[in-house]
Amino acid sequence: MSNRNNPQNKQAARERLRAERERQAKKDKTRRQLVVGGSIVVVLAIAGGIGFAVSNMDGGSGKDKSTGSKEWDAAAKKTLVKPANTSGENGNVITVGDAKAKKTLEVYEDPRCPACAAFEQSAGPQLRQDVKDGRYKVRYVLVNFIDSMGAKGTGSKNAVSALGAALNVSPDAFIAYKEALYSQKNHPEETDDAFAKDQKLIDVAQQVPALKGNAGFEKAVKDGTYDKWALEMGKLFGKNGVQGTPTLLVDGKKLNAEGMDRAPMTKDEYVAAIDKAFGPKK
Repeated sequence: MSNRNNPQNKQAARERLRAERERQAKKDKTRRQLVVGGSIVVVLAIAGGIGFAVSNMDGGSGKDKSTGSKEWDAAAKKTLVKPANTSGENGNVITVGDAKAKKTLEVYEDPRCPACAAFEQSAGPQLRQDVKDGRYKVRYVLVNFIDSMGAKGTGSKNAVSALGAALNVSPDAFIAYKEALYSQKNHPEETDDAFAKDQKLIDVAQQVPALKGNAGFEKAVKDGTYDKWALEMGKLFGKNGVQGTPTLLVDGKKLNAEGMDRAPMTKDEYVAAIDKAFGPKK
């Protein structure tokens, strides 16, 4: 009888096979958990048009260990530089529109948020027209919590910093640049940290007349002039119960689509929600 086929060796072989199967099962379980975790992020962002949501986050500040970026950890310790056209503590109030407008709409957005991009592409033109018409003014709150989620990265913070550089040029440049970043042409998948690259942000800015070839804007992006400001803005996430983006608030209360527990995502939903909050457009 071959030693290889004796009862003892057969038993040993079976034990090795069983152990190998158990190890593989553990690997498969871990892989499934990772896939499901990543899928939840995507589903929250785009399934049914709901907002990109998260809980128990600290706003993605430079002190968040999950960022893994020494540059942003260092930025948190720098002297704060506020962009022009801001107000409030740490320059965290960005108000766009006619100062005389009696009504104010608060809009929370994260630059990497796919649902924010969908909102801007669909309802954004109506929002901007309403502001132009003086129907209400808008306070934008730019947060960066996606950098600290499963996808991780620094693109949200970096894009907010670049938006600060655009705001320093003018409110109109800020709005046009934000629209360009959220456009279908330029907005990356949420797992793609494209906005972490300064050159990507500068390339998109070439589509905005006020920023095209603007040396001051480009220097501010490359130097990270408004990085500390971007981190301060991120700390506003979680205020007023905001745990996802996009979130719209009127007088501190969420403005949702009719019968939905989410922001209005289409133009029709948005118009209906605004008419209910502010009265029909005259």
